[in-house]
Amino acid sequence: MRYLLPLFISLFFIFTNPAMSQAEEMVTVKLVNYVGNASELYLHINGTYFTTDPTLFLQEGVNYHITVKDGKFLIEGGGNTYELTSSLVLVPEHYDTSHYVKVNNRPYLGAMEIRLENNHLRPVNQLPIEDYLKGVVPFEVSPSWNLESLKAQTLAARTYTYAHYKKEMDDTTHFQVYGGFDWYANSTKAVEETQGEVISYNNQLIEAFYSSSNGGITENNANVWGGSPLSFFPIKKDPYDPINPWEISLQKTQIDMNKINWENPHVWDLLEEKDTQITTNMKNWLTNKGYSGEIKILSIPHLEIANQRNASNRSVKGSIEIEYLARLLEGTILYHKVSLHDVPVSTIRSMIGGTRFKSFLTNSMEYRNDTYTLKGKGYGHGVGMSQWGAYMMGLKGKSYKEILQFYFPGTKITSPFSK
Repeated sequence: MRYLLPLFISLFFIFTNPAMSQAEEMVTVKLVNYVGNASELYLHINGTYFTTDPTLFLQEGVNYHITVKDGKFLIEGGGNTYELTSSLVLVPEHYDTSHYVKVNNRPYLGAMEIRLENNHLRPVNQLPIEDYLKGVVPFEVSPSWNLESLKAQTLAARTYTYAHYKKEMDDTTHFQVYGGFDWYANSTKAVEETQGEVISYNNQLIEAFYSSSNGGITENNANVWGGSPLSFFPIKKDPYDPINPWEISLQKTQIDMNKINWENPHVWDLLEEKDTQITTNMKNWLTNKGYSGEIKILSIPHLEIANQRNASNRSVKGSIEIEYLARLLEGTILYHKVSLHDVPVSTIRSMIGGTRFKSFLTNSMEYRNDTYTLKGKGYGHGVGMSQWGAYMMGLKGKSYKEILQFYFPGTKITSPFSK
């Protein structure tokens, strides 16, 4: 049933909305960001919806509770219980803003499939691209920003969407953050006034990369992801980006081994690191890399960002050591040490966490009083458009076309399928 939604909904829109189906492509989005890996979901329908099961009709205004038991979907609501052996597919009688499905109280236009994915309930939304963008732009930047910066963000988001819409995207930063039918007047206006416009180079859609802040200098794609450097991702100073300085403090000693009372039968539960946000990320990194057991970080004996820099003055290499305890399933507690020397700084950033180690544009690194202090500027990879830079350009009276030409020089604004 995995491919039931795209096939069924595409046919539905062709027969019920032939003009729209010819003019606009559809996008399919897995809902992960606001749902997680759920064992239950709450569903509420506004308007009339059909299902692919002729025995199942979900009523408007009824709150439904969906769970899975023995590989079957159980749908409870309105005094009834339904059982499905395959995915639940919901299709609106008419595609408009009065027909939407609420998943855990968040509304979504268009069609919705609830499928089973790795023993979790996974909602999948399908709708036209332009309405999808109305749920993307206000979640990538603030909808209160000036209209020209919102238009620039819209074109970057639309270009990215058309470059990826044939695959099944999700609603996280892995693709683009999508908030469903939670629209705002200013960002909706930006989408509508630039309808169908995308960014191209040599008649090809570009990868319209963007990040929150480049720290005052843009980055080339090859320095971040490898491959051939592209001319529309130059390294140059950005006088509009507000720099956005950041600072990380990390204590070397997280848990003092000399102060652990091993005679206490509950000692493991009492062990707590000092910098829990960072150490939680480190533990997740270790687990994802295959290090076994329940982990407690003891210390970070060594942390260094090397002096080597690339052409944009961003850090390239670094080193880190982590000492930790791991409790195995049978209760055995083992000591481990992980040493990573002269590795890409991206590895260290992923261990510490990108929301704290915000960019590779580091300014200083020092160790004092058992504490590492790392300072830098910018937020994100720095390739393409700076969202804060676009905002400042808009405030200075620059149009969205001028913003895009500054951040993607040599590109053109075209329709998605221009030749």
